[in-house]
Amino acid sequence: MTDADRPVPAPPAITPHEIVVPRTARYYTLGPTHGFPRELWIVCHGYGQLAGRFLRQFAPLDDGTRLIVAPEALSRFYLDPIPMRRNDPAPRIGATWMTREARDAEIGDYVSYLEQVVTEVRHPLAGGAPRIVVLGFSQGTATVSRWLATSEHRADQLVLWAGGIPPELDLAAWSARLHGAPITLVVGDADDMVPPASVAAEAERLSTAGVAFDLLRFPGGHTIDADTLTKLASGFAGH
Repeated sequence: MTDADRPVPAPPAITPHEIVVPRTARYYTLGPTHGFPRELWIVCHGYGQLAGRFLRQFAPLDDGTRLIVAPEALSRFYLDPIPMRRNDPAPRIGATWMTREARDAEIGDYVSYLEQVVTEVRHPLAGGAPRIVVLGFSQGTATVSRWLATSEHRADQLVLWAGGIPPELDLAAWSARLHGAPITLVVGDADDMVPPASVAAEAERLSTAGVAFDLLRFPGGHTIDADTLTKLASGFAGH
């Protein structure tokens, strides 16, 4: 009997299982965590970033009236391959909100995580509820969009910076969950990660669904632009 004639063995019966476990997550804050902040900003970073570094870009908004909270994605990883970091005492590390592997579970985990973070940071705030601004950058735009689709917390403003809304969300139902909160899309004219065709397609998708939005462009790339951020925050003041 030749090898070609031998019967092919059946593959092993490998069955996936899931178990929910407690784990430690972290978030960073900028501004007063107690008292009477006028605004509460929830800002979610992009792929390969860490929340602490991402939050530094919001320093221009730290005027004592805003609490800015940056949750960090639950999955951290080394950004460089093993040969590049072998002798590096401080290799670069980033985080991601999800991958396609166990996709639904990862989405469910970070949605629950964001809900818990916002509940925790709001608890010690005194007086009337602060105005809530939610900002997602790059991969973080899909993150905050999915979270707000089911959240018990109501955003007063949604900023989607250098990214869009996940295609699986029904835009009419999703926008209804926002209860009329203004939506602003922000994109840099030199952003090589978000080409003009992608911006146009997202704008068309929102318009077709009857979802109102503003589009703000700035002369920059795939980054948080300080001047544009300050302009956005100034526009929120007093609303």
